[in-house]
Amino acid sequence: MLRRPHHDQPESFEFTPANLAWAKAQITKYPEGRQASAIIPLLWRAQEQEGWLSRPAIEYVADMLDMAHIRALEVASFYFMFQLKPVGSIANIQICGTTSCMICGAEDLVGVCREKIADKPHTLSEDGRFSWEEVECLGACANAPMAQIGKDYYEDLTAERIAEIIDDLAAGRVPTPGPQTGRFASEPLKGLTSLTDFDSGHYAHNASVDLAVAQEDTVKRIDGTEVALTTPWLDDGDADSPATARADTKPHEAGAATGGEAVAEAEPETLSAPRGGAADDLKKIGGVGPKLEATLNDLGFWHYDQIAAWGPAEIAWVDARLKFKGRIERDDWVAQARSLAET
Repeated sequence: MLRRPHHDQPESFEFTPANLAWAKAQITKYPEGRQASAIIPLLWRAQEQEGWLSRPAIEYVADMLDMAHIRALEVASFYFMFQLKPVGSIANIQICGTTSCMICGAEDLVGVCREKIADKPHTLSEDGRFSWEEVECLGACANAPMAQIGKDYYEDLTAERIAEIIDDLAAGRVPTPGPQTGRFASEPLKGLTSLTDFDSGHYAHNASVDLAVAQEDTVKRIDGTEVALTTPWLDDGDADSPATARADTKPHEAGAATGGEAVAEAEPETLSAPRGGAADDLKKIGGVGPKLEATLNDLGFWHYDQIAAWGPAEIAWVDARLKFKGRIERDDWVAQARSLAET
């Protein structure tokens, strides 16, 4: 496919202040004279900010990296991850059309995109909110046919399901990514033939989908409101600067729910062993699997009523000791535990 800059270009481009700080920080990862090594992340950040890569954006990044404009254009035009013309403001739907997906129904998915978005790929819908394209193998062959939308994969698709996903996105909803037919991940359609002791029923989603659901922004582009990740690798020690902040900090971690002040931690009541030697099955709490149950037991939690008694301070204490923060409130463990304790 011929890839060249779009015929209609904006007059200029510049990073938002937060994205500029982020971009400058990326350059510090590389030795003096090797700044061009940051070309891909900076082009990607520019695309995330604007939705596509305009010529002014490519040249702006090239100037930051002291590169010839044509060198930056070579990178942007080589990689299909870079969009050289405007895409849908809500989503650009990338349908995998390689062998596995093709024989499993990718052409039906393309047909839906032609009907609901535009007859030709790389064309905006009439309202400008959607676009689509057919791409080469995205590596989810066991879950064919599939599509990438925003940051995530939607797998095991049918024509009916991709139509529903487009409608959901148009209505402002973000469909849950991953397998769309009930599969947990990419296990055989007829059931497991190995690792048969694994019970996916203890988990709401596989790890990739779990993170996407937790972030709740799978089709959201960088818009300048994020906390910029700058230079923690330089160990500058400025705890109040963006240099030590994580770009994916969640509101509950930053204290946004309490007017900007973090919730003080308070250690909940714990037990050294289950009462009467019989622990409750904490895996019945949605989002708690065998590993999390073992972690909770190690922390001294064996019974539903213990978890049901947690308040914000106790939640903050436990949350700080979990590898994946935020799931207590996201899955509402307290309400679940209270219901289980009453049955």
